Amino acid sequence: MSIEQRVQLVEKLFYQLEQESAQFQKSSGMGCVSGCGKCCASPNIEASPLEFLPWAFHLFLNGGAEKMLSTLNKTNSPACLIYKPLSIINQGRCGSYKYRGLICRLFGFAANTDKYGKLRLATCKIIKENQTYNYNSTSQAITKGLPVPIFTHYYMQLNQIDFHLGNLIVPVNKALKLALEEVLHYYAYRPFPDLEKICL
Repeated sequence: MSIEQRVQLVEKLFYQLEQESAQFQKSSGMGCVSGCGKCCASPNIEASPLEFLPWAFHLFLNGGAEKMLSTLNKTNSPACLIYKPLSIINQGRCGSYKYRGLICRLFGFAANTDKYGKLRLATCKIIKENQTYNYNSTSQAITKGLPVPIFTHYYMQLNQIDFHLGNLIVPVNKALKLALEEVLHYYAYRPFPDLEKICL
């Protein structure tokens, strides 16, 4: 399957999740604190290269893939390179929000299945402590059938697009690097994609 086809399928999955997440956030009343980004700055984030394939492809189309790969090769920080931390000038934010990965889209507003087979809301300490009522009522509602995005369901769908890249879970900066390498290797001996045929 071509890079373009895989990117389109990943973006279709992201669109499906956006719809489900929007409904869940409306029902739960929960939301991230503006400019927080504490989870984004965590050194323990893991992801698959496939979920960052649209990001890598976007950089490639705009001539920034090789430069970003060089930056990733030089970095020693385990924190996501795309994340722009809080500064005097701006609030903490994703440097490529439109192309953020699946883990970024799920965490905080999705559930995991625990060892007893029950769904447990996977969110941050800040939401649990500062939005206690909404968190508790939403957790109860989930046990009674409130629809919620589920991590395993989305990662299984991702794996069906490309089992190798979707099933490989690595530290986030390595996932970014592997996504870029996948795109650059693919086009090393192929013509540049026809932008008129790509609906991104």
